[in-house]
Amino acid sequence: MTTTTSTSTPAGELSATAARHLLLNMTPNGSLGPGGENLFVVQRGEGPYVDDADGKRYIDGLSGLYCCQLGYSYAPEFAEAADKQLRELCFSPLWSSSAHPTAIELAERLSWIAPVDVEHTFFSGGGAEAVETAWKIARRYHALRGEPGRVKAISRRGAYHGLTIGALSLTDDPGLRDPYGPGAIETRFVSNTNRFGLAPEYIDDDVYATRLLAELEAAILAEGPESIAMLIAEPVQNRGGCITPPQGYWPGLRALADRYGFLLVADEVITAFGRLGEWFGGDRYGARPDIVTVAKGITAGYAPMGATLVSNGVVEVINQPGAVLNHGYTFAGHPLSAAIALRSLEIMERDRILENVRGLQDHLATRMASLGDLRIVGDVRGAGFFYACELVGDLDGGGFSDRARADLIVDLIPRRLREAGLLARVYNRSAPLVQIAPPLISDRHLLDRIADILAETLAEASARL
Repeated sequence: MTTTTSTSTPAGELSATAARHLLLNMTPNGSLGPGGENLFVVQRGEGPYVDDADGKRYIDGLSGLYCCQLGYSYAPEFAEAADKQLRELCFSPLWSSSAHPTAIELAERLSWIAPVDVEHTFFSGGGAEAVETAWKIARRYHALRGEPGRVKAISRRGAYHGLTIGALSLTDDPGLRDPYGPGAIETRFVSNTNRFGLAPEYIDDDVYATRLLAELEAAILAEGPESIAMLIAEPVQNRGGCITPPQGYWPGLRALADRYGFLLVADEVITAFGRLGEWFGGDRYGARPDIVTVAKGITAGYAPMGATLVSNGVVEVINQPGAVLNHGYTFAGHPLSAAIALRSLEIMERDRILENVRGLQDHLATRMASLGDLRIVGDVRGAGFFYACELVGDLDGGGFSDRARADLIVDLIPRRLREAGLLARVYNRSAPLVQIAPPLISDRHLLDRIADILAETLAEASARL
């Protein structure tokens, strides 16, 4: 995110230093610094708010990129948990028949809240590593069962599953993949569950789920069922704008996985730990995966951590006598991150965070749906505390001319949201979107304020179309 801060301000000075020394994620780094754009520098947080380096306060409408489920006011509790852990043990790897108590306790705790039959955890450093782990476990599983030819994956169009070389193969974005050559995993992409712009009959869940599952089955048969190792999907797909599935879709995925022998992976890096009002978002849609990938909210953003949760049926195969799981990360299950994750789960239960989302999700849904009356808003979709507006422009079919895109999507909308004190995500891609994912501690008043800012900003954009 960028802004035009003078280099004479604290944020401007930090931005200038960053331009000289810091390479940012997913950023045209060469456009930063003198003569270019300055960084948006976040310096502190409190409750659901963050302050920039110049002291301006914003509603963090993205929870620090879907991580800070609890906002920013629990630091003393997390500091206490971290201090206790660091005084006892700063580090020990989960390596070569060695472990430490905090990771063991966290793995047990996760088994209590995980989907049915998912009772084992392989820790990692973040979401992409969790997805890489899911792929390697799937390959190991099939090889040990005498099916080494299962070397392909199925993912969905528009999906994002990470930027490491394996996870990137499962990500449907040529702009991200092509600079790095052929993918490491042969992947077939099938339709996601976005109904916007489809024929009216697909409003019916049964009709739409039947269409999607039929397309998927045809893809499986075309590739050869004996070649498919796994299918990966998010319960609500983030990329493309909070795309929810029709009822019956996830049970249908389970049925196809069972019929054709591949593993079903739920990528819950964003949707787990309360984002959709459940510990795991797939529970909302009847998902019964073999493997679940998580990160982000597992520590509420207070430390880095990822994990791959694995079902009993898969573990029975990969743990057979003599089998070795030749995979790992040095800092997997780091004692500090594990202690913070345990404290986060404790706080979420104690302070009834899931109940807060469940109690307010209908109100947020109503407020967001009202944005659909604006000319620029083509569709509003999402669940829990996770919503997006897909924007339509000045061209026939809803597209944006270059001028309208530059004026509204690149400039006006992100600038007005920031000026109003709201951090939201504005996508400038083939389907422009505005997305929110507020902290799960948000109250009704804050959600109303977010909706009001969105309404005011998008109304101004509508008037300029």
